[in-house]
Amino acid sequence: MEEVSQIRHGGAGPTGFFHSMAGQIALVAVFGVALSLVWPGATRWPTGWVIPAEFWVTDYITWLKGDASIFGVPFKDITRAFGEFLEAPVNWSDYLLVRGSDTLGLDQVPWVAVSAGMVILAHWVGGWRLAALALSTCLYLAFFHLWKDSMRTMTIVIAAVPMAVLIGLGLGVWVTRSKRAAAVFMPMFDLMQATPHLAYLPPVAALFSFGSVSALIATVVFAMPPMARCTILGLQSVSPEIVESGRMSGCTGRQLLWKVALPSAKRTLMLGVNQVVMQTFAMVVICSIVGASGLGQKLLYSLQQLKVGAAIEQGLAITLIAIVLDRITQAYADRPVDYELREKSWLARHRHAVIFLVILVVSYVVAEFYRPVELLPRKMTISFGGEMDSAIRAFNVAAFPYLNPVRDWVTVWILLPIRDFCLWLPWPTFVGAIAVAAWRLGGWSVLILCVTLVMSFIVTGFWVEAMKTTYLVFVSTLLCLAIGIPIGIWCARSDPVAKIALSICDTLQTFPSFIYLIPAIMLFRVGDFANVVAIIPYATVPAIRYTYLGLKRIPPVTVEASIANGATRRQLLWKVQMPIALPEIMLGVNQTIMMALAMTAITALIGSTDLGQEVVRAISTQNFGRGILCGFFIAALGIVGDRLIGAWAAKRRAELGMG
Repeated sequence: MEEVSQIRHGGAGPTGFFHSMAGQIALVAVFGVALSLVWPGATRWPTGWVIPAEFWVTDYITWLKGDASIFGVPFKDITRAFGEFLEAPVNWSDYLLVRGSDTLGLDQVPWVAVSAGMVILAHWVGGWRLAALALSTCLYLAFFHLWKDSMRTMTIVIAAVPMAVLIGLGLGVWVTRSKRAAAVFMPMFDLMQATPHLAYLPPVAALFSFGSVSALIATVVFAMPPMARCTILGLQSVSPEIVESGRMSGCTGRQLLWKVALPSAKRTLMLGVNQVVMQTFAMVVICSIVGASGLGQKLLYSLQQLKVGAAIEQGLAITLIAIVLDRITQAYADRPVDYELREKSWLARHRHAVIFLVILVVSYVVAEFYRPVELLPRKMTISFGGEMDSAIRAFNVAAFPYLNPVRDWVTVWILLPIRDFCLWLPWPTFVGAIAVAAWRLGGWSVLILCVTLVMSFIVTGFWVEAMKTTYLVFVSTLLCLAIGIPIGIWCARSDPVAKIALSICDTLQTFPSFIYLIPAIMLFRVGDFANVVAIIPYATVPAIRYTYLGLKRIPPVTVEASIANGATRRQLLWKVQMPIALPEIMLGVNQTIMMALAMTAITALIGSTDLGQEVVRAISTQNFGRGILCGFFIAALGIVGDRLIGAWAAKRRAELGMG
């Protein structure tokens, strides 16, 4: 009876093994390999069976931009009008910060006034230390001749952030009040957050051409979901007692929302605003691919020309702006309400604004007589790009005997074999393994979704590109986990280490993804090894954070009981803490995969040959059908990984009785 029970539950014996998920995956792997030996179509989808979706999408876009109409109004006129409407706030920001306005007879706001405004704002929300950081950033931008490019970048940020915040807030409120809206938008938010930056660019470029409008739309769409999610979380977290108190006070539904619920959720909402600002800035930099001018465009040009010194200067500017924006929004979210301020005079309440207005007027007046107050001329700026290029060349020459053998050895003996294995793998094996895992972990719904997404890039002829992307993500994820999980364990065991490591993680998360390309290309030029090096610091952060959080959230009673039963330090970790924390750690793995996938798309800019490269090439050649499909396939890989790991984590939590 015991043997029968073991077999039924996947226990000992060969039959039990083939009832397990590992055994079933092994079976489909053997079947796929055997099938490839007798049918070449199992190795590569037959050319005659390829669905020409790329051309269908291209033809559809051509039809939309040419003959399509809605209620008799040409679709191209609608997009043109919508684009002109969206371009207005960008133009006004551009008038203020970059060009000035001939109509109003005003020059651009002097850099001295903008710098003063940033310093005053930073002091108001965060004190002198934050003000000093803002001042040093503005001085760096001005004296390294990066001011105009920075302001061009900020014009889209200034226009995009309010749009993304308002749309996200509205959708978040709607979702909390309507089950139908939740059923529609929650899966949409999942899809949008699983979609890498690069995948947003082909559709908007196809419909709105290149320029600031496409950059604005892609940025708003990309940055909006975090605000919506934070709104949903904030409203759902409002205490029922507070809501009930508002109802008893006679609040209408609108008053209950605006006077009670939203103010109570302010902390979470401001976290959403912070995420919108950071996502917006990261996306604006990447939008240089579709013609957005500014720092991103300069940095992309420098990287493509291998002008590493200039790229470092521009990358440092992007990093400093991102850090200042992050710190200011965080400080505002943490800023307590000063109730005593209401009792003070008008001038005392608005002294920061008054000081800024005075500086603004004075700077305009002085700029009429001394133009460097408006914008520093090139002769007054400095640059160390040439010197840095010389230093980097000298370093590379000196380090070549040490770095090159490592790069070559890892590439030849690790990266290329894994890539070749992924390209050799028969597609029925890959699809079968995904199907078994999806069915065992999440049931039929997850199975149908995952298999449909995987088959989409097989039947359309993008199997090779998708597997190259899978290979890069797989290798990078393994390395990120090998680095991140031990650091997370170390952090959980040592508070001083946790303080340092988590501070570094906070800093790394403020860097736009473009920045990670600079050290990779500086040390290793182009190639798969450089791509992996660029991905690791960007995608390791979730592995560290979730491992740390998973271990720290284990109830102390559980740890004390294990120690009382004689568990050693090692046994406590591997037999008790890690199994309990595993669902949380797997969520970190999920996030690591998503970030590695997003960064893999960005590494296309320094020479990867995968789906990301196809997107970049399609944008440059305006082959938008191919670009849209490849962007969708990048998102599809992310969704498959997200669904499988999410289903596994939910199943594991249920087994542990954690809900």
